Amino acid sequence: MEMIKDGIGYEFEVAKLLEQKKLHVTTAESCTGGLIAGTLVNVPGISAWFGEGYVTYSNQAKEKLLGVSHETLEVHGAVSAETAEEMAEGAAKAAGADVAVVSTGIAGPDGGTAEKPVGLVYIGCFCKGTIRVEKHIFEGDRAQVRTQSVQAALLLLKTMLEKVDA
Repeated sequence: MEMIKDGIGYEFEVAKLLEQKKLHVTTAESCTGGLIAGTLVNVPGISAWFGEGYVTYSNQAKEKLLGVSHETLEVHGAVSAETAEEMAEGAAKAAGADVAVVSTGIAGPDGGTAEKPVGLVYIGCFCKGTIRVEKHIFEGDRAQVRTQSVQAALLLLKTMLEKVDA
């Protein structure tokens, strides 16, 4: 399958894998603000495998829509592996999906600290009971961090889907 030319890529490969394996996907996004879902819907017919996504920019939304625990957010923060893990599992449960891909991070230009710099993004993926979270530190302006986050999310999703038995 050929990747599209706009620099995002992977969404067509992801859609093909979802179709082959008869799996349904959802998204839950903080720093990407819906760009992962928006990229997936570049694929004609994706509605057969993608029914809903969540933009959970605030901590309250993460708790209310995805079931992220208040304690996790207080102890680890919204930008953490722990939060990404709970977002992924919670999104799949909320949507009744087999697979969920999520993002939480600091796109900038403000909001970074020494421990959590601008460009820090956690990408999580829940796939039929298995959860994987990746930590990335992207460079560039806000738009570039968000675009790189989408690329990383779709690549992680593709990688996990390839490991699922059809």
